[in-house]
Amino acid sequence: MQDMELRRSKRARRFALPDFYVYLQESEHDILGKDDPENFKQAIMGEDNERWLAAMKSELESMRKNSVWELKVLPQGCKPIGCKWVYTTKMDLKGAIDRYKARLVAKGYTQQEGIDYTETFSPVSTKDSLRVIMALVAHFDLHLYQMDVKTAFLDGHLKEEIYMQQPEGFVQRAQENMVCKLNKSLYGLKQASRQWYMRFDEVIKTYGFTENVLDSCIYVKISGRHYVLLVLYVDDILLASTNLTLLHDVKVFLSKHFEMTKLGEASYVLGIEIRRDRKRGLLGLSQKRYIEKILKRFNMMECVGGDVPINKGDKFIQEQAPKTDQEKLEMADKPYASLVGSLMYAQVCTRPDLAFPLSVLGRFQSNSGQAHWVARKKIMRYLQRTKDFKIVYKRNESLELVSYVDADFVGCVDDLKSTSGFVFLFGGAAVS
Repeated sequence: MQDMELRRSKRARRFALPDFYVYLQESEHDILGKDDPENFKQAIMGEDNERWLAAMKSELESMRKNSVWELKVLPQGCKPIGCKWVYTTKMDLKGAIDRYKARLVAKGYTQQEGIDYTETFSPVSTKDSLRVIMALVAHFDLHLYQMDVKTAFLDGHLKEEIYMQQPEGFVQRAQENMVCKLNKSLYGLKQASRQWYMRFDEVIKTYGFTENVLDSCIYVKISGRHYVLLVLYVDDILLASTNLTLLHDVKVFLSKHFEMTKLGEASYVLGIEIRRDRKRGLLGLSQKRYIEKILKRFNMMECVGGDVPINKGDKFIQEQAPKTDQEKLEMADKPYASLVGSLMYAQVCTRPDLAFPLSVLGRFQSNSGQAHWVARKKIMRYLQRTKDFKIVYKRNESLELVSYVDADFVGCVDDLKSTSGFVFLFGGAAVS
């Protein structure tokens, strides 16, 4: 039989881009925070070593209280996973240092599926749900409070038998050959987020809360004429209620079952500033500080402001990509995918006005020779002028859901495709 030549694909290979970032979690939105230590050695050798040491001891004390592990001799045939310290300087609303946080993270990437874990999926509340609830808070003048679960993932119970090396810098004397047998989930484990959600869901339902059928991280509890809404986003909790007594009872219940930080009236959550004027019946959502960080990161703090991100009739094509050395130099510090990814968190949370221009930018590849620079500059200049932008919900606005849907006609010159879009208004402002 004659040997046949193997057919090889002629499609160009596309590799993952190192400059692509999407900031969709609270832990990621501080893109220009204080330079934090990257490892244990840097933490103990730096100028803030005493603060970092105190933070690490506090983390280990929380684990001791939660009985997260116990030291055991490693069974024959088992291989322990590693762990590392992760350091974060938490900032307050004004950008000042709030606290130093050290977190012990398991190296979950070494876990084996089917042995160390099975299911990993864990839901979080959507930003659409958050905005709908904010509209309800403004319309019905609800009390709005926030809480934070200190060591959320440590509350999840493990079903699998997992062994971990002792944390760097805190290996027990005369027990150096022993390892940590995990009793509860730990940050970094593949199943950690899921186990925490399952634990929280189980506990909150025992207190009479009912899960929303469309968003499994939204709960409601009804007591007579009053009710309380609970929004869960990993370890951040928002509580909205018609009655302060009912709200207080829920906070006491949560504090009995989890180690909580009581932050009081909601003002800053997931990088979103909540500004409220109850006398006038107004509630605004803003990300001014985050927008300023983006402008600073991409060297656009001093740029001239623009009126719109994209003008009506603008056509963006690949031919407008940087060609001369001067043009390429001007955009060298504004990597395409990184800039678009940074803007996505703002668009998802509080900036619906960025949805269309970002969808336009999403059409283009991020290779240096094809990155679209005209639209990038326009959007950044528009952000400079509109960094104080707020979604504002009003008490006297109707709760009728209003929608608008539209599409351009062959808006992309390169591929002759159209871009469609929609917006839903509720309580006087956009919710989706």
